Amino acid sequence: QVQLVESGGGLVQPGGSLRLSCAASGFTFSTYYMSWIRQAPGKGLEWVSDINVGGGVTSYADSVKGRFTISRDNSNNMLYLQMHSLGPAGADLYFCARGWGTLAVSPGAFRGQGTQVTVSA
Repeated sequence: QVQLVESGGGLVQPGGSLRLSCAASGFTFSTYYMSWIRQAPGKGLEWVSDINVGGGVTSYADSVKGRFTISRDNSNNMLYLQMHSLGPAGADLYFCARGWGTLAVSPGAFRGQGTQVTVSA
């Protein structure tokens, strides 16, 4: 069946870095735009970044531009998010999702279970 499994989250100090990974299976990964989205406690889903099927075109939310880098490895069905200068303090759940932009945060979009990123001193 279709699966997206995120990993790489954890506790990091403000200003730190993390690299998130998403393993895809059960569908033809290389034919889908992919996104990273996140959710803060008590808030709605927020689109973070997306990448086209070939990996050559990327987009970022203004809040992460210049600090986050999305990438993909179609040979191994993997999606990544390199995050630098994390902060401010908070605990967001990061998901990988099929689709781009607003499609990725729509109720019908397929996404994984998420990986927790906690920024705390």
